[in-house]
Amino acid sequence: MTTTSAGLPGADVAVVRELAAKVAELAALPVQQERVREWQALNGLRPERPMAMIDEIPWHELGAHGGPGADELALTTTHAFARELETTLRQELYRWNHMRVDMVVEPYLDIRKAINRPGWGIKITEDTIEQGVGNDIKSHHYSDQLENPEDVEKIRCLEPSLNVEATAEREAWAHELLDGLLEVRMQGLTGYNGDDLAFALWDDIEQFRGTEPILLDFMDRPEHLHAICERLTEVRLQELDILEAKGLLGYDYNRIHTTGAQTTELPKPGFDPATPRPMDLWTVGRSQLFVSVSDAMFAEFVPPYYARWYERFGLGYFGCCDPLHSRIDSVRKIPNVRKISMSPWAKTVKGAEAIGSEFVFSRKPNPAMVAMDTWVPAMAEKDFTDVLDATRANGCPVEFTLKDISTCRSDPKRLWEWASIAERMTRA
Repeated sequence: MTTTSAGLPGADVAVVRELAAKVAELAALPVQQERVREWQALNGLRPERPMAMIDEIPWHELGAHGGPGADELALTTTHAFARELETTLRQELYRWNHMRVDMVVEPYLDIRKAINRPGWGIKITEDTIEQGVGNDIKSHHYSDQLENPEDVEKIRCLEPSLNVEATAEREAWAHELLDGLLEVRMQGLTGYNGDDLAFALWDDIEQFRGTEPILLDFMDRPEHLHAICERLTEVRLQELDILEAKGLLGYDYNRIHTTGAQTTELPKPGFDPATPRPMDLWTVGRSQLFVSVSDAMFAEFVPPYYARWYERFGLGYFGCCDPLHSRIDSVRKIPNVRKISMSPWAKTVKGAEAIGSEFVFSRKPNPAMVAMDTWVPAMAEKDFTDVLDATRANGCPVEFTLKDISTCRSDPKRLWEWASIAERMTRA
């Protein structure tokens, strides 16, 4: 087996470069710039039309042997890094071929720097139940590591750092695989997938404690929860300062929590791609635990802490699966929020009335519609109709993302058809 100067198998290089050439061809199409403009308009609260996309896809099912389109996802490379890029490129081509909706194919590939991020002093202790081979969705049971007031001191900032040698190796491999076809962009932490730069304070606390102890403390020991929030917020901001100082933040990413992130408002004046600042970036936050508590508790325990994180960033997305229709006034207290998630459990009309033209109404259709015994396209059409009627009546910029798709019952055509419906409904 022949290998290149960077140590990659020659056959792997040929496979990846062939795929990269196809992606580069798509990236050069005029429609890409049209989509970028439309996303910029939506994110600037001057929408040309509703936008839509599919994300958090059950790739393990779509690539199952013998299924429709599965051959498009079959990997042939052997080197771990080549397989990483092959996976990315094949999935990009698959999305374009079958469920593109308003995706944008970029003329570059972001390569993650090798960043050591040791965390915040506590490691998650949990039991899990798998939901099928290859499925990222799991059931979790967490141990309470912050039961006592003195335990709060366990939370501390452990300094992140760059693995220079590993980063240089990844960069050399990327150039060998992509040069002349797609630009290689070495990236620090981004908000692309909603995790790296997410401020999910209550998700983190829940993983350190479990749900039941927190709910009991809302009633019995709210001061203990405030102490945890204060400590973790301080630690996260300390870590953010270090990431910025060391040039470990990413920049110019095109997605934020499964939605288009293109904007004319970022980066801010004075931007340097070698040392991106939080003010140049999107962030994302969520507090899904609060689906179980009152609006008053949300107001007490969310905005005061999240505001300190969001004020550092240029733009923000807030929310995930929790219904926020009755909490928009509290979300307004978090600076720089531009998009608010409207989950399947949100009351559409009430949410649209509260949001108006002030934020993007970021609709998350219920992924259960593609997971039922029988796929009923009329359900998807009704969801679009209801949301479009409510948002048009209230002047809301609106986007749709079908996400959290743990299964499509091994029938990828359900997703293809949802995408077709989305294209038709958002362009009507």
